[in-house]
Amino acid sequence: MAQQLAYVIVTPYTLAKSRTGGILARLISRTGLELVAARLFGARQELVEEYSKVVISAADPQDRGVQQLIHDYIVRELGPDPKSGRRRRCMMLLFKGEDAVRKIRAVVGNISHTSRTGETIRDTFGDYVLDEHGQVRYFEPAVLAAPNADEANQKLKLWARYSDADGGILDDCVEHPTDVPVERTLVLIKPDNFRFATGRPGNVIDFFSRTGLYIVGIRVLHMSTAQAMEFYGPVKDFLRTKLKGVIAAKAKAVLEKDPSIGFTIPPEAEAKLADILGPVFGDNQFDNIVRFMCGRSESECSPDQLAEPGTEKCIALVYEGQNAVAKIRDVLGPTDPAKAPPGSIRREFGSNIMVNAAHASDAPDSARRELGIVKVEANDLKRVVEQFCGSL
Repeated sequence: MAQQLAYVIVTPYTLAKSRTGGILARLISRTGLELVAARLFGARQELVEEYSKVVISAADPQDRGVQQLIHDYIVRELGPDPKSGRRRRCMMLLFKGEDAVRKIRAVVGNISHTSRTGETIRDTFGDYVLDEHGQVRYFEPAVLAAPNADEANQKLKLWARYSDADGGILDDCVEHPTDVPVERTLVLIKPDNFRFATGRPGNVIDFFSRTGLYIVGIRVLHMSTAQAMEFYGPVKDFLRTKLKGVIAAKAKAVLEKDPSIGFTIPPEAEAKLADILGPVFGDNQFDNIVRFMCGRSESECSPDQLAEPGTEKCIALVYEGQNAVAKIRDVLGPTDPAKAPPGSIRREFGSNIMVNAAHASDAPDSARRELGIVKVEANDLKRVVEQFCGSL
């Protein structure tokens, strides 16, 4: 079966309730599909009006009444707030694979007031509540998805046409107290979470939701070698210095254990070993970090390959709110998972100092520098849709 491109739109209410991680975990782990792009939207009225016109479909297995509820929900809840004029956040996720549209729709589920099993995303996160007269008292679909491949392509093209103007890192979509300083920080969900189809990326995002911060940007990122080298460049000199003692002690132990050498290395000789081997070992560790993040180190690339997207995948997220940097770092935990406290991300999901689940900026200045490198605002969604669905 040919590859398909499917989408899921996480609604503003679902985003506001920090349910995104749980939904993403289900979509990845239960479909086995590849997450290929993600973009945050603050939909303006024109996009909402066009989208609402194509949501009622004879191909949709849900009855016409439910489809009308979804139409009315989109008109009412997806566009700018009528009181404040502030755009509402929603998130589009794109998945690629065989039979992708059907697989996504099966996990999303259809809406029925009798579905209370929790089997699908809409069973768990959506609501369809009727009063004693059978009238709808409350309705929340949680996510939106297409019923078939043709309609998925049609709606993907529609959203892609608006993805430059209405999507990216969103400004002024979240209301903060006027007397509170607001920070932004970057999080990378690292490649170790994408080795196979697992709920880990979503579970890590769930942990970050404890902070009460707001996601204002998202990108599925294949970091290039050049980007990884620039991103982690500040730690290179630190590694060359910090690891001098470590590698000298290891070299001393190996040499003294070798019966063909047969003598003890004195402290002054060990210090010289540290000076000689420290920079070499530090550079080696730096290359390992770069390779882990993008798939190849500088020495494994031709000059033309340095700027090419790497083979490893991350999710880049921009969080916004008061004390964003400190709050995210607190939930993340120390670099070494063995030293991280119970309940922190790195304790729960990390393996070692490098393979430690996620990265987060350590200061507002670092966040600005790192955001300039990974460019969360880049419109991969539009590029992917054009590749799969043709010209917009």
